[in-house]
Amino acid sequence: MVSIKIDPSLQTIIPNLKMGIIQYHHIEIADSPQMLKGRLQFFQETLQVEFATKPIADVVGVAEWRRAFKALHIDPNRYRPSNEALLRRIKKGNFLPFIHSAVDLNTFFSLQYEIPIGIYDLSMIDNDITIRLGQSGEEYNGINGRINQLKGKLISADKKGPFGSPIVDSNQAKVTENTTSALHIFYLRPSMELAEAKQLIQAAAEMFTHIHGGVSSKQIIHINGVVEKW
Repeated sequence: MVSIKIDPSLQTIIPNLKMGIIQYHHIEIADSPQMLKGRLQFFQETLQVEFATKPIADVVGVAEWRRAFKALHIDPNRYRPSNEALLRRIKKGNFLPFIHSAVDLNTFFSLQYEIPIGIYDLSMIDNDITIRLGQSGEEYNGINGRINQLKGKLISADKKGPFGSPIVDSNQAKVTENTTSALHIFYLRPSMELAEAKQLIQAAAEMFTHIHGGVSSKQIIHINGVVEKW
């Protein structure tokens, strides 16, 4: 089991910060099944129609993570939470390309739950992970094809350094069709009640293993150090 903690220095900034964590083992990633492709395509079409008349800023998950970014002194107009960036692409009609089953399902979850979510290859990550703010000089090559400077941004890091964030993830730990163990990090809305958070994580784990097989372990990590596993 990977050990994950949230840097306690963030508690005074976002007192209710919590993360949903799922670890998967013995999974098989491949081209997305038609069921998933169809649901993701239809969902994007529905959202495009919805946001023709509704501001994206009115989405609860977008608004809450924008407030969290501001509290962390991250400009959300310059560095958008990834769930907001997805919605803005869809609103413009730039529907997301299908990659493979794990990435496509991760996109579906982010749109459905209105939160940033990252998924990573566990074989590329050390066992001790901290959610913290990036330090001066930290950077990585992102899946956006650019070198991303991480100072002051919320990141996930192991002993080797940062590998993910709610803005854009790194290439180093991305899942591929060769991945057999993966780590899912859900940046839950800080205001979300525990019962709702556990229900969300449970549903996501069940859908992921339904498509990919394997087994999952689940936990909610609180900023105060409390970890709830099931």
